[in-house]
Amino acid sequence: MASESTMKTPICLVENRNEQLMVNSKALRILHKICQPVVVVAIVGMFRTGKSYLMNHLTGQNHGFPLGSTVQSETKGIWMCCVPHPTKPDHTLVLLDTEGLGDVEKGDPKNDSWIFALAVLLSSTFIYNSMGTINHQALEQLHYVTELTQLIRAKSDPTPDEVEDSTEFVSFFPDFVWTVRDFTQELTLNGHPITEDEYLENALKLISGENQKIQNSNMSRECIRYFFPRRKCFVFDRPMNDRNHVSHFDEVPQNQLERTFVVQSKNFCTYVYTNAKTKTLRGGIIVTGNRLGTLVETYVNAINKGTIPCLEDAVTTLVQCENSAAVQKAADHYSEQMAQRVEFPTDTLQELLEVHAACEREAIAVFMEHSFKDDKHEFQKKLVDTIQRKKETLLLQNEEDSKEYCQYHLNLLLEPIMLSESRGAFSVPEGHSFYLHARKMVEEHYNRMYGKHVKAKEVLQSFLKSQSDLELSILQSDKALIDGIKAIEAERAKREAAEKEQELLRQQQKEQQEIMESQKRSLQENIVQLKEKMERERENILREQERVLEHKLKVQKELLMEGFKEKSERLNKEINRLKEEIEISKKTPSILSQILDAAGTVFLAVYFSYFFIPLKMIRAVVYLFQDHDNYQRLDATSSPSVGH
Repeated sequence: MASESTMKTPICLVENRNEQLMVNSKALRILHKICQPVVVVAIVGMFRTGKSYLMNHLTGQNHGFPLGSTVQSETKGIWMCCVPHPTKPDHTLVLLDTEGLGDVEKGDPKNDSWIFALAVLLSSTFIYNSMGTINHQALEQLHYVTELTQLIRAKSDPTPDEVEDSTEFVSFFPDFVWTVRDFTQELTLNGHPITEDEYLENALKLISGENQKIQNSNMSRECIRYFFPRRKCFVFDRPMNDRNHVSHFDEVPQNQLERTFVVQSKNFCTYVYTNAKTKTLRGGIIVTGNRLGTLVETYVNAINKGTIPCLEDAVTTLVQCENSAAVQKAADHYSEQMAQRVEFPTDTLQELLEVHAACEREAIAVFMEHSFKDDKHEFQKKLVDTIQRKKETLLLQNEEDSKEYCQYHLNLLLEPIMLSESRGAFSVPEGHSFYLHARKMVEEHYNRMYGKHVKAKEVLQSFLKSQSDLELSILQSDKALIDGIKAIEAERAKREAAEKEQELLRQQQKEQQEIMESQKRSLQENIVQLKEKMERERENILREQERVLEHKLKVQKELLMEGFKEKSERLNKEINRLKEEIEISKKTPSILSQILDAAGTVFLAVYFSYFFIPLKMIRAVVYLFQDHDNYQRLDATSSPSVGH
């Protein structure tokens, strides 16, 4: 809810104590309450460059994040403020303000690199804040971007023939915004006016030369261009001319700040509100507040253990946490809906199975909405098993309630017969005929009023069995009947009892068939929703791959135009590999059939384990269910026979 994402004051998310990073548990609790998607904006830069002012401005106020007026860095670690997103409904804007880079009070410069890397990993928009101009010195100060290849991994266990992890960065790195404070130059190039973005792109062009200084600044340029496909630049004039008040200008009313600076600040905020994207992971996985909290913990734990934060490992952790929660949410939804929609006992088994099917369909949809990367269908199998067990419990409850209900009403109907029998009303000539008439009236009334219930026939049959000795006794004592007729009547009673047993057996077979059909519909629903989800994921991956390819082709073209032919040619290997991956993604529907085939067998094994059907038979049923021309579309008209 929006109220859960509103914070009056920022809170430290990652504490930096004696060069040791620690996640603040209170901040985590705030994040874990946010179930909305998050837009995460992080800012980094050298200390005393006014980062906190920009972040406060994004919150819509001039206070919150601490602003320092001395040469000491105020912000230690990473501070967080969560507010409702001003332009994206049902989204939370998470602002991360980082401690100043290059603080002389720090003992370990590696600490800055980790803060920089965390800001990149956690954000969907990454802001680098600097003073003056974008020149060699500014680019050299941004050497942290060149260290990312040593500080971050995309894959947990890359194979020897895989291209270096850095080629994967572009698929999950945030958008890049460079803010230049106290900018005093004219935005012109070769005598012509240029935009802020053109100013940045011109500054990022590689410079020819072999000396180390040029190479260092070129490396920063190259990494920014290569890792961050989407780039933006904002320049800010001085907020006010009176230097005595500059250090406290957050306390100065807006109408006393330089008009140009106010307009520039407004344009910056508008851009962030409008263009900063929802935080997503590879494959289009949307990050919510609680997922962001898990990412923070995972990355900081990796750093503290001396290992390299890995996107794939973080996603694996998310998969375990989120998918387990998704199974629970879906199972809870099923139980809640069944409790609301079913009044036990139901008139028929089919009535219960129809409600089950509707609730199961909704539960699967809940699971699909909250789960991701369940590649081995491990968690969906757990859901199938959980719902199946819940269904079996409900079926048993329905049977027990039906048996109790039917027995109660049958006993009421039997009271006159029992009373007559106790008074000897049937121990008279033609008493057998009186008894049969009375019993028939009870059966007709019972079948008319309660005969549709799940256990109605079973309860009645149990009663009739219990009456066989009584009927035989009445028959033998009926002096109005000769021995031959008594024998015929006894045979008729046996025949009727056998017919009743057969009728009960047919009903049980019908119910078994209905349950089997229900299992088939459950399988069909799981496969249909799984196929739709996999198709959406495939499209997301394809869009991501095509976006990365477009960016790499653009970088290659720019390098060639700038005269760096060798660097341009080195990109060919990555580009060709990516083209191959795109072709594979486009052919995925043919592979999808095989995946769904395997998933169908797994789900069926769960469903039919309750009927003790051998795996060989299960595979045969899978084959019957499949429509191989349409990639696992289940044939709604086919159904397994009872007993097979």
